[in-house]
Amino acid sequence: MVTVDTRRNSANPDEMVALLKLSYQRSGSTFAPVPLTGSENLRTCYDFLNKTSRSFAFVIQELGPELRDAICVFYLVLRGLDTIEDDTTVSADIRVPLLHSFHEKLYQPGWNYNGCGVADEKALLCNFDKVIDVFLSLPRPYQTIIQDITRRMSAGMADFIATKEVVSIKDWDLYCHYVAGLVGIGLSRLFAASALEDQWFADAQDISNSMGLFLQKTNIIRDYLEDINEKRIFWPREIWSKYASSLADFKEAKYSREALSCINDLITNALTHIPDCLDYMARLQDKRIFNFCAIPQAMAIATLALCYDNHDVFTGVVKIRRGQSAKIICDIGSLGMQGLYMHFLQGADAIAAKIRPDDPNAARTRALVEKIQAMCRPHVQAAAIQPFGVGDVVAVAALAASSAYLVQRHKGRVFAKL
Repeated sequence: MVTVDTRRNSANPDEMVALLKLSYQRSGSTFAPVPLTGSENLRTCYDFLNKTSRSFAFVIQELGPELRDAICVFYLVLRGLDTIEDDTTVSADIRVPLLHSFHEKLYQPGWNYNGCGVADEKALLCNFDKVIDVFLSLPRPYQTIIQDITRRMSAGMADFIATKEVVSIKDWDLYCHYVAGLVGIGLSRLFAASALEDQWFADAQDISNSMGLFLQKTNIIRDYLEDINEKRIFWPREIWSKYASSLADFKEAKYSREALSCINDLITNALTHIPDCLDYMARLQDKRIFNFCAIPQAMAIATLALCYDNHDVFTGVVKIRRGQSAKIICDIGSLGMQGLYMHFLQGADAIAAKIRPDDPNAARTRALVEKIQAMCRPHVQAAAIQPFGVGDVVAVAALAASSAYLVQRHKGRVFAKL
């Protein structure tokens, strides 16, 4: 049985309220339930979505029926592609041609592949014929967009398998464009094709690219230890070589100051995408699409604030609290764009408080943070950031009184995917 981690959240009672509130809102199901209607292959797709994703499974399930299945398939297609790219146990001579032809497989009913991946990702490729079946049932405009993005992404992945290293900042931007910026571009085109958002999004390539780059750079920064242990190098040499002769040096305690300077440099680079991200999300009209886009972005700024000047990134796993995730979901769900501005302002404030005067990038970081603060602060009402009050204490007590029943009923599923 999974319970709320009171040690991590007791100092943040507003997060406890959010956790319990969210758990009650989801009390009738898991976070991304397999649909009760639709074809068996569609149900299989949602099953794989649950197994291969956490945060994306949740936000995809929150979409309306017009887009939910298309974006589920879009995610699974790109997850299959990513599995082929990531499996370094398979020769590049095998993976590169497969990547180049992967978009063609979408129109080959019955195609699957068992040569890459492990566990659920391998199972996804072994059952890829079921994904293809659902893909072929989507409206033709959605198919066209998904195949085009798959073609462009697979070509970029193949190029980076050949070069094997991200050298310059330009390389870093290009790699992140291929694996995430194109996702943002594809999603914008799907939003426009659905008619749920303005046709402006169909051609908004640069700003859509920034949405993807901000998320991907956050993941790359946070995942230093996992990637370096797997001999994957995504931090650009142009940045890390200013502080060490080898990227692996940052794992050693004697290089701790250099490691912090490097990660702060990378985070400063990632912050440059935030103005575009806020502009993009302010343009969204559909509430469900807004939540789908805004929740991961708010979690990204919270993650960067946690990683900034934090040596734990080089020694273990750094993750925001589950209660913090729940607070983000609840605030964006109830406050919309104001809730998003609130969390970006909190993230910017947290980074500002941690900037050391002797950090090599302090002035540049501070200038970017101040720009973000200036964008967000006018939109954040004082009431939205009031401290935890007596009414909230009562709410916690009332919710906690029956939370044991809830957790027991759902056997650990309530908080498992936050």
